[in-house]
Amino acid sequence: MAWTFGMAAPKAAWATVALAGAALLTMGADPAPRPIMPPQLQPYLGKAALPDTLKILPPAPQAGDIRYETDRKMFLSTRKLKDTPRWALAINDDNLSPQAIMKDFSCALGVQLTAQNAPKFTSMIPRIGRDASVATNMTKDVWKRQRPFTIDKGPICIDPNGPIKGTYDYPSGHNTYSWAIGLILAELAPDRATEILTRARAYGESRLVCGVHNMSAVETGRTNGSIVVAALHSSPAFRADLETARTEIAAARKAGPAPDAAACAKEAPLLASPYGKPAP
Repeated sequence: MAWTFGMAAPKAAWATVALAGAALLTMGADPAPRPIMPPQLQPYLGKAALPDTLKILPPAPQAGDIRYETDRKMFLSTRKLKDTPRWALAINDDNLSPQAIMKDFSCALGVQLTAQNAPKFTSMIPRIGRDASVATNMTKDVWKRQRPFTIDKGPICIDPNGPIKGTYDYPSGHNTYSWAIGLILAELAPDRATEILTRARAYGESRLVCGVHNMSAVETGRTNGSIVVAALHSSPAFRADLETARTEIAAARKAGPAPDAAACAKEAPLLASPYGKPAP
C-alpha cells in the first residue's frame, strides 16, 4: 500500500502501522493538510522548531523562465526510460515505508536492517518523516507548482489518479525524506557514506524518471532534506535516539543478514545515471 502525505488512511491501515512499528507516508502536499499519522507518532521538531524553508529555498520555477523550460525538457527526454530497468527501480522507490527504505539501503549499508535488529532506527523513520513533511508542505502549499505530467503529456510510473492527484511538485517530498534518511545513515555508518548517499541520490532521480517531479523539485528536495537533518540535531530526543541507533546498526553490521548479492549486482549500474549516459 502506498502512503501519501496529507492523505487520510483507513482504520485497518492504522492497525497495521501500530503492529509494524509505524509506516512512513510518502510525500505529496495537500492545500489543507490533514492528520497523516497516528497521534502517538510525534515529530522530533514540528513546525515551530523547523527553519523557514520557504525563505531558504529558491522560488519555484515560473512559466517562461529558464528553470521552467529546463524542467519541461528533462521530463520529455526521460519518458524514453519507460519500461526499462531504471523505470522499474523508480516504481520500487515510490514506496517509502520503513520496511521498504531499510531494504533499499541494504546494498549500500552492507546489511539488511529490520524492525528486529534495528528497532530504534525503525521507530525513528516515521518521526523524521513527519518533520520532512512539514518542511515540504509549508513550501509546496505556497508555490503550488504543478507536476510535470500535468503540463506536458507523457507516461508516468504510478497512477496519476492515485494518492498524488491534486498534490504539488516543488520541492520533492520524496527526495526531502530520502535524502534526510541517507544523510542520517551516512552519519551512522560513515565508512559506507559514499554508497549510502549514492543510493539516496537515486531515490530523488527516481521521481524524475517516474515523471512525477520536475528536476528543480528533485534538486531542491536534497537541499530541503539537508535543512531537516541540520535542524534535527538540535533535538535532544533525536540525538539520544541517534546514539541508540548507532549501536544497534553497528551490531547488525556484524551479525547480518547480508543483502542479496545478486540483487545488489543488478541494482548497482542503475544508480550510475538515469539519463542514459554512464557516470564518469
